Amino acid sequence: MSDNDSTRFVSRLTKDTLALILAGGRGSRLKQLTDWRAKPAVAFGGKFRIIDFPLSNCVNSGIRRVGILTQYKAHSLMRHIQQGWGYMRGEMGEFVELLPASQRTEQSWYKGTADAVYQNIDILRNHGPKYIIILAGDHIYKMDYGDMLAEHVAKEADMTIGCLKVPLKEASEFGVMSVDDDYRIQEFTEKPANPNPMPDSHDKALASMGIYIFNAGFLYEQLIKDADTPNSTNDFGHDIIPSLIKNYKVIAHPYKDVQGNDPGYWRDVGTIDAFWTANLELIGVTPELNLYDDSWPIWTYQAQLPPAKFVFDDDDRRGMAVDSMISGGCIISGSTVRHSVLFSKVQIHSYSVIEDCVILPDVTVHRNCRLTKVILDKGCDVPEGTVIGEDLVADTEKYEVSSEGVVLVTPEMLGQQYRYVR
Repeated sequence: MSDNDSTRFVSRLTKDTLALILAGGRGSRLKQLTDWRAKPAVAFGGKFRIIDFPLSNCVNSGIRRVGILTQYKAHSLMRHIQQGWGYMRGEMGEFVELLPASQRTEQSWYKGTADAVYQNIDILRNHGPKYIIILAGDHIYKMDYGDMLAEHVAKEADMTIGCLKVPLKEASEFGVMSVDDDYRIQEFTEKPANPNPMPDSHDKALASMGIYIFNAGFLYEQLIKDADTPNSTNDFGHDIIPSLIKNYKVIAHPYKDVQGNDPGYWRDVGTIDAFWTANLELIGVTPELNLYDDSWPIWTYQAQLPPAKFVFDDDDRRGMAVDSMISGGCIISGSTVRHSVLFSKVQIHSYSVIEDCVILPDVTVHRNCRLTKVILDKGCDVPEGTVIGEDLVADTEKYEVSSEGVVLVTPEMLGQQYRYVR
């Protein structure tokens, strides 16, 4: 098959595919960052939200029919989708559609990942896709789903699971697959104590990324069967996948990123430490996740903001940022920012020093503050003279301090009223 024929083959497949993004999770390990928003709505990378990454993967892969299943504190997420992802052309059959739990079955809330899809089965049938790809809405990565779709069809699989190669010692945190030499799955175990290694690597295992491709009709049959099964937890990992392996063709698709790296960049920013680390990784000269790649852009809602500004150039009052990412609308006035990520509309007043920090949008830091290894949640107004990150024992009394010494600060911790629309 020529390159052009191959491209047309994949484009036909993606056109016949509907993506479902599971975005209803709270993400409780992110502590107070998810008190008022679902994990997929948490800001990441200076100007994005976590959900922008799977959404951008869909658009860049040619999948332009997307449903987003929401549940936990979804207002911020829904507002972001409406503002930033409303450009799809309905007359061309394109859409990004919000699918909250809405009592289309006898229960209101989604009980598990499979139940979330089952409760929307009437909508899926109405759209009439040939293939359905199910994605987690809370991971950071770049992936061309077209390659996975092409393999799914070429191998005549009933289900294909996107897999990440992980060190064997870390695999017990994932759903782990045992496969034969053709990558047909022989066994699937959710968070096993003793995970099995890959066929060609004794120190790595194949872990599920929570990315599933189904033939649409086959998926509907399995969802109905699962819904009718007593005592099922209605979850893909716990119930549906193990039930399919013996009688159907379920294959594993090892993940490569869009640059062909194996393994590719993939992060679950599900803890305070992981969130802080992943954001600061982006500052590197050649980070694993390249946000400046025009061939695979990350799309998002971007408010119309003025450029970042740095003011004052006196020896004791110089506005400067070194080894940092500074977003639009920021003003650094006579202060120093080092190795930090500042999101939109952050103001740092004079004589302050910011180091190893992740500062979310709409934050103000007043004069003479020293912040080290801190995450400031959206809307914080840090009083003059505040020092955080130098005495973790004292910080623990006021703020959330992680196991690795990252200090999370929210408006409530500063005695300030939370602003609901975030």
